[in-house]
Amino acid sequence: MTIQPDLAGISFAADLARFGDRTALRINGSSVSYRELADQVESTARSLGPVRRLVALEADNTLPSLRVYLAALAAGHPLLILPSGGGPASEALVAAYDPDVVVRLADGDAVMEGRREGTRHQLHPELAMLVSTSGSTGSPKLVRLSADGLQANAAAIAQYLHLRPDDTAATTLPLSYCYGMSVVNSHLSVGASLALTDLSVVDPCFWDLVRAQNVTSFAAVPYTFELLERAGFADMELPSLRYITQAGGRLDPERVRAYAELGTRRGWDLFVMYGQTEATARMAYLPPDLASGHPQAIGVPVPGGEFRLEPVPGLDDCELVYSGPNVMLGYAERAEDLALGRVVEELHTGDLARRTNDGLYEIVGRRSRFVKIVGLRVDLGQVERLLDGLGVSGAVAGTDERIVAAVEGTHDLSLLAKTLAQDLGLPRAAVRLHAVQAIPRLGNGKPDYPAVLALHAEHDDDGGAPGAHADGAGLQRDDARRIFADVLEREDIQDSDTFVSLGGDSLSYVAASVRLERFLGEVPAGWHLMPVGDLVPRAGRRGSTEEAPGGLPKGGTDGRFQSWRRRLLAPMETGIVLRAVSIVFIVSTHIGWFSWEGTAHVLMALAGYNFARFQLAGARRERLRRHMRTLARIVVPSIAVIGFAFAVTDTYSWANVFLMNAILGPPGWSDFSRFWFVEVLVHILIGVAALLAIPAVDRAQRRWPWAFPLALVAADLLVRFHVVVLPFQGQGPVLWLFALGWAAAASATMWHRAVVTALALLATPGLFDDEYRNATILAGFLVLVWVPTLLVPRRLHGLIAVLASSSLYAYVTHWLVYPLFEEAGKGLAVAVSLAVGVGYWALATRVMGAVERWWRRRGSRTAT
Repeated sequence: MTIQPDLAGISFAADLARFGDRTALRINGSSVSYRELADQVESTARSLGPVRRLVALEADNTLPSLRVYLAALAAGHPLLILPSGGGPASEALVAAYDPDVVVRLADGDAVMEGRREGTRHQLHPELAMLVSTSGSTGSPKLVRLSADGLQANAAAIAQYLHLRPDDTAATTLPLSYCYGMSVVNSHLSVGASLALTDLSVVDPCFWDLVRAQNVTSFAAVPYTFELLERAGFADMELPSLRYITQAGGRLDPERVRAYAELGTRRGWDLFVMYGQTEATARMAYLPPDLASGHPQAIGVPVPGGEFRLEPVPGLDDCELVYSGPNVMLGYAERAEDLALGRVVEELHTGDLARRTNDGLYEIVGRRSRFVKIVGLRVDLGQVERLLDGLGVSGAVAGTDERIVAAVEGTHDLSLLAKTLAQDLGLPRAAVRLHAVQAIPRLGNGKPDYPAVLALHAEHDDDGGAPGAHADGAGLQRDDARRIFADVLEREDIQDSDTFVSLGGDSLSYVAASVRLERFLGEVPAGWHLMPVGDLVPRAGRRGSTEEAPGGLPKGGTDGRFQSWRRRLLAPMETGIVLRAVSIVFIVSTHIGWFSWEGTAHVLMALAGYNFARFQLAGARRERLRRHMRTLARIVVPSIAVIGFAFAVTDTYSWANVFLMNAILGPPGWSDFSRFWFVEVLVHILIGVAALLAIPAVDRAQRRWPWAFPLALVAADLLVRFHVVVLPFQGQGPVLWLFALGWAAAASATMWHRAVVTALALLATPGLFDDEYRNATILAGFLVLVWVPTLLVPRRLHGLIAVLASSSLYAYVTHWLVYPLFEEAGKGLAVAVSLAVGVGYWALATRVMGAVERWWRRRGSRTAT
């Protein structure tokens, strides 16, 4: 790269071309070589101009953002890193420092706003970057980092991680966070690759990317490990994974040990690291072979760095002080400070530490995390550890008057507060606990202690009376969270939870989807895997109609037509519409109002589709619990109705009551076969749950999420085409339909969907003698695969949602209902049957929800 001599920048950004055609970036299945990236960076650097200027960048994990980031570093322009997503925090920094160039991200591209030709600032020659300190995002107080510090820290990290050119790191942390930035810098310094992504580790697509791109590492903060457990990481087969790094806060020693031992068994290393923004990211690391034996340690200084321990007046412990080439130049609090050179030679970390006999350093507290209440010095970190020892997840802040803690979940807060006060030797009135759905966190995942402290001002409006206050306001402020709480009958909902991780299934999905549509205006694809905190309306989307002058919608006649269409029609998820239409057709066909067969088999494919979406996330044990819960919500209301029918009529047998008629009942179709759909679905769900409980099978499914259900399709098609003959046929082979729906949900590419379509075209014809029935099955399945949403009159959304939600209940009850009304009219019999199904759904859902809430409270009390 050709750079002006007085603008010579950082080598890992300026010398990209030296790695030639090696892959630098992997993005959505495509790749960018180092040579191509170098050309793009050079072009962007030219657009920044020949004069050294202050460049503000909204940094995120995209190629346009990375291009500007590297161009500024390569050409020597100091970078002011703004939080991704813009907002008040970004605008406050722009206002305080008045950058010469502001780069914002819009519609997937970097939009560069040149505010002046040159610069209005005096920029010190060593200044390379301005970054918010940990815990002060948006504050005008910034860390001034030097070019030499950035290069030295990147080299040190690459050295102790033993980075190789064939490594690929997934960008699990934002570029605007110094930890995420260090991953980028260190990998580019050795010619390794970056898999650019914003996917969360709870999203199955992230693990598809890890496998497809042969990702060798990813970075994690303590909260990431909670998400890994929800995602079932321990059971995943990830042959390319070489190591995981952890920083961004203290990870519980038991969890360090557990993951270190897991890595030993699985063939990857865990690097526990310690750092601060003021040290350009990293100051220490714990060699992986020591993690199991010393899980409480931060390890040894990074190459080129040194620690010393400095006594602190009034404390028994010493403060950890770091020196090395990566120490910041100093802080900036106003634009004039950009002219300053180095004012800091060594970094006083603010952490209290000790050095073990093995030469390892351990953090024992935080110098600023102490308060003095009634003459007693209280370590707030120790209070958090006491809560953790009681099985409670909490974040603790405090003043010299009281301790304030945010506590997740449902607990007896009065008892907890009393226990803490006794353990700490404090007056009961000095301990305040507040129940929250989720601990307030900063953008980097660390607890937001000012927000925790603010809970006291929000809730203690009773004159300072001691006690525990539930954060009921959280549900009122957060509509998405309230929707999940209502639909899933639970209150322990955190911003990071997803519909699937909370135990949502196809039975509760419809109600949640329709309510979210009203709240959001448009439900995003894959919302069931999105964190609750991300389900917020886009600006201007709800209730907004863009208008031209004069009050008419933009676009003239076409605009008026589009506005009219939006008022009348709105998209609705195809699966929901299919469920509603199918139950109407099924009940109508059975009653004889009209005849249209085949929709029950469409529902079987849809059941497989929903199984893949809602039942496969999480560890084996968690997933098994979810399977059992879903089975209970099918089996219990079904058996209740069938048992009643058995008692009051002579139409059914004990085999029906226990959902075994398909196996034990007479061959062929009879009245005993009326509940075949529920029986077969329950058998399939039990069989699949048992199959996936086998560790080897579970690993195979996680490794080949699309091919695995296709193997089930192939196995059942052997029965379908009479290659294999079973001792009983029941209603014929339908597992292939369920598994084909499963494969459709797992299809990540157009090619995958094409294969699934081809299999449906192969297997469906000839399934029944009635070709119209076969055509219905095939058409319903193809719509499910290829059409994610259908335009439906807005006024029908509520009715469709209710019919879809109650479809199972209408199916099992209509056999008892319609004979009572058939003589009065078949249409009336259909309407009453559906209405009774809706009523039974409402009752059963309420009763089972109450039982589940009671069970969770019982478990919570036992744990407490």
